[in-house]
Amino acid sequence: QVQLVESGGGLVQAGGSLRLSCAASGRTLSSYAMGWFRQAPGKGREFVAAFGRSGTSTYYADSVKGRFTISRDNAKNTLYLQMNSLKPEDTAVYYCATRGTYYIPYKSDSSYDNWGQGTQVTVSS
Repeated sequence: QVQLVESGGGLVQAGGSLRLSCAASGRTLSSYAMGWFRQAPGKGREFVAAFGRSGTSTYYADSVKGRFTISRDNAKNTLYLQMNSLKPEDTAVYYCATRGTYYIPYKSDSSYDNWGQGTQVTVSS
């Protein structure tokens, strides 16, 4: 079992940037396809970005494409999400997760089995 801990969230003004980190322990991240999701108050969990099964392909939600970048440092066993040009609608709790099955599309949270506790991102207007 892998344990995931997110960090890097906070309060930022619109147009600003944050970098989220997801540190893993228990297993090496290079063994997993990984993803980022977010959940705003009163809404369901939403796909943000993911690495594909190959570990090199990346996928983004249309709402963050061109603004967010997913990356990983296998030596540090850490996944990142660089978020630029932040908007108030990006406000949410952000979660990282490991992919548990490839039979369910990567955009579905049901495809992921290990989740971190989340980190709050708040973007003020």
